[in-house]
Amino acid sequence: MELTITQPDDWHLHLRDGSLLEAVLPDSAKHFGRAIVMPNLKPPITTTSAAVTYRGSILRAVPKNSNFTPLMTLYLTDMTTPDEIKLAKKSGLVYGVKLYPAGATTNSQDGVTDLLGNCFSVLKEMAEQNLPLLVHGEVTNSDIDIFDREKVFIESILEPLVQRLPQLKVVMEHITTADAVKFVESCKEGYVAATVTPQHLLLNRNALFQGGLQPHNYCLPVLKREIHRQAIVSAVTSGSKRFFLGTDSAPHERRKKESSCGCAGIYNSPVALSLYAKVFEEAGALDKLEAFTSFNGPDFYGLPRNKSKIKLRKASWKVPDYLSFPVGDIVPMFAGETLEWEALPC
Repeated sequence: MELTITQPDDWHLHLRDGSLLEAVLPDSAKHFGRAIVMPNLKPPITTTSAAVTYRGSILRAVPKNSNFTPLMTLYLTDMTTPDEIKLAKKSGLVYGVKLYPAGATTNSQDGVTDLLGNCFSVLKEMAEQNLPLLVHGEVTNSDIDIFDREKVFIESILEPLVQRLPQLKVVMEHITTADAVKFVESCKEGYVAATVTPQHLLLNRNALFQGGLQPHNYCLPVLKREIHRQAIVSAVTSGSKRFFLGTDSAPHERRKKESSCGCAGIYNSPVALSLYAKVFEEAGALDKLEAFTSFNGPDFYGLPRNKSKIKLRKASWKVPDYLSFPVGDIVPMFAGETLEWEALPC
């Protein structure tokens, strides 16, 4: 069996910088036409000028004969100004502003402490400029159980935000719960959408502990109960336009994952399309795969769909146990396992 689909885009990708950027970018450029690039570097990409500079670094690392295009984002802080939003839109290179609640995930210490209190004028300007807010949807209060933080974020922050600024486009990134599915489906279509990762479609929280602690299955937001995984699969394979591909591929060197305080993040770029195909096939929904991977994202962002095509072939192949780079070894998602779908280079 072979499927030919419009070349997908990745609407949530971590490329890092320096030697790590050079190591991992080819795995994304091999299959994806464009990617929304996350801004949580050290220091974070908080200005349009920094985004332009980072974009240049990415383009220099793009392999020859690749059409990969990075779509840049800004890192929202309590100090971001409406004028910076105007600059970002005017640049034509910035496609969203990323909300990291302070302390929520990797390199989020500079994030927002009070979204509606400190950033409302910026959010109003984003709505005016049609620049989406890309949300890491978790509260960071230590009194809230880590498995409930997405639900509480929706109730305490997202619902009030959508009510106060219904014209603001919002992407709830890497959703993990039935609560998030319900929230997205309850909002006006075309204004609130969600990205979905391979790991949250295929794994539940048991995968963190089977056979011992599994650091390469640790990501944030953390994996949830099976009932939530099933709800996300149902939403994604239903054909709804509100959900689209966002891998949240987040590379870390093996030694930083397998440590006394392992980093959060799953490196899935080499296997993402194979895993999405697996999910849709198991749901009997291969006919809906192309819309999820290739149509819903650009339609939401108001961008043209890609013209190129890519092939997915039903053929068994084994995921390497690890990938070796000058910067160090990286363990990919489903390392050592055999997958049934193979994505051919574009």
